[in-house]
Amino acid sequence: MSRPFILGLTGSIGMGKSATAAMFRARGVPVHDADACVHALYGPGGAAAAAIGAAFPGTLSPDGAVDRAALRDAVLGHSERLRHLESLVHPLVGAARDAFLAAHAAAPLVVLDVPLLFETGGERHCDAVAVVTAPAAVQRTRVLSRPGMTEAAFAQILAKQLPDAEKRRRADYLIETDRGFPHAEAQVDAVIAAVAARRAG
Repeated sequence: MSRPFILGLTGSIGMGKSATAAMFRARGVPVHDADACVHALYGPGGAAAAAIGAAFPGTLSPDGAVDRAALRDAVLGHSERLRHLESLVHPLVGAARDAFLAAHAAAPLVVLDVPLLFETGGERHCDAVAVVTAPAAVQRTRVLSRPGMTEAAFAQILAKQLPDAEKRRRADYLIETDRGFPHAEAQVDAVIAAVAARRAG
């Protein structure tokens, strides 16, 4: 295989995906963080900010960054506006992903860290998908311990995400994060070894 093996990494809120992505990074695996990419695009001078400000007046902060709350209010309940927003942002996200893949073309394995991978059809860009998971009770405890998080906000977030059971069903690899870091790290190592075996075979 002359290009990297592309592993999608996903998981619902509170499952430990960010910590798992850090484990791949610690092992020298390049990781593309989709959330960080969008954050940069929406930030001051970001490639998406000016276009969003022009399309949705009143959604930029004084520093030129996208005011996410104002943008949410502008598109909430308006499917046409949401589609227009996606038409502005998705190509930029895709271009950033492609640039990342080009920059790491010689790597044996790269990770695309995408929270809504299945929900957006992002698995089509991947050779395999690893799902980070934990029991619902553990997930709930983790999320509700976050500053400012409420039951209502948690329910709203879950409603936008594919159920964990369905993600598990569609996964090529599972990384369980409720048994401590050593267990999760062993599973990350197992995934890396499995990918190496697939490439060798």
